[in-house]
Parts: sequence; C-alpha cells; structure tokens
Amino acid sequence: MFYEFKHPGLFEYFCKETGNNFSFPLHLHQSFEMILILRGSMLVTVEQKSYEVHRGEGVLIFPYQSHALTSEDCEHLLVIFSPELVKSFSASISNQIPEDNRFLLSESLISQCLELEDNSSKYYKKGVLYLLCNQFDKGAEYLNRERDKNNLLLRIFQFVEHNYKKDCSLETLAEELNYEYSYLSRYMKRRIGISYNNYVNEYRISKACEWLRETDKKILECAMECGYESLRSFNRNFNAVMGMSPKEYRKKM
Repeated sequence: MFYEFKHPGLFEYFCKETGNNFSFPLHLHQSFEMILILRGSMLVTVEQKSYEVHRGEGVLIFPYQSHALTSEDCEHLLVIFSPELVKSFSASISNQIPEDNRFLLSESLISQCLELEDNSSKYYKKGVLYLLCNQFDKGAEYLNRERDKNNLLLRIFQFVEHNYKKDCSLETLAEELNYEYSYLSRYMKRRIGISYNNYVNEYRISKACEWLRETDKKILECAMECGYESLRSFNRNFNAVMGMSPKEYRKKM
C-alpha cells in the first residue's frame, strides 16, 4: 500500500477521469473518490471489503480509506474531490466511515457527473458533488472511526496532517502515540514502502504545490507554511520530489 500524494485534501481540488479496463493497487489519500461503472464490472476493494460493482452502481470512498481497483472489461468514471468542496457533508461525517461504500445513481445524476469538467465553475461542481453525497447518504449506515483505535497508520497520517507546519519528527510522533521510535520506523517502511521522514517530506512538498498553485504567496512564504525553516532546504527537497524548482513548478502550473 502507498500514499497517493497527487490527490490532496486542501483547497478545492477536483479531478475527473474516464477510461477502460482500469486497475490500480492498494493506496489511500486525503480526498473523496467516487467510482461509477458505465459498462461491465469492476472489483473495488475498500479496506477489508471487496465489492463487485456493475453498470449504474457507484462506490464512494472516504478520505484515508485504503482502496484498490481491478477490472478487465469495464468502462468507468472516476471523480476525486477535496473535502473542501463538500464542506458541510464532510463535517457531518467527521470521524465516521461507511459500513458499505456502494450506492446506486439515477440516470440524471450519472448524466450530471459525466458533464462535470475540470474547468466547470466551482458552484456547478459543488452542486453536483453535494447531490452525489446526498444520494449516498440517503442509504448509508456509518461506523465510528473511534472504534478503530488500533488503526495506527491512520493515527500517523492524522498526526502529520495536524503537525506538518511545525515539529513532526519521528521522536515527537513516538512520544505522542506512546510507541517505540524503532517500532514506528519499521512499521511505516513496511506499510507504505517509504520511511517516515520521506513521507513527511513528500507530504510537505504536496502541500507546497497546493500553495504554489492556488495562491500568490511568495515562495518563501509557501515554504514556511509547510514547515520549512529555510528557502535553501525547501528548494533542495522540492527539486528532489518534483524534479524541478518551485519557481518552475509555479510557472508550469
């Protein structure tokens, strides 16, 4: 399993994709993800449950739910959107996850989802996405995330999310979660394939990309917003992760 940094949860991130015979390994991210089957079927795994999803059926995956997609003969629509775009819904299901991630979409709602584009107005996006969440919510039953106090990976992600602007070293994490430093180091490497320090660095750079894209703040200000104390270290880390300088990235975007 790995963390998908390219789907951030801040600002009003939105991404729509359509395709055929699509498969993707187990991963998670900060955004909501909706998979709608237009033809054929797809096996969608969400945490410990697997669903065979057919035409007209959708799956709504909540932020930080691990998931994988497998299909051989399928046409699908994929919509990934930040909790910021459906802020009221996000607040209402805070610390909850669905017991079943599947739901049915009406033909009119499917048409509206297909009409969504990256350059659609934010009001139209929010309107359709709220309709989507409302349709899901009408038949959903929820479980409290608090019951899953042993979900260590989620607790680590939440710690970084809340502390990336300041000290979120592995030592601080170990003290906060009351775990051995060495155990957490091995656990992170085993679960997501990269070290804790690399994860924090990539997380901070993903946030910096959002600030560079979505605001007019100076590069130094963006760096400091993301926990970097010097422009030199920020530039070095940004180049290592993105393969270009922050200035080049902003110009490209």
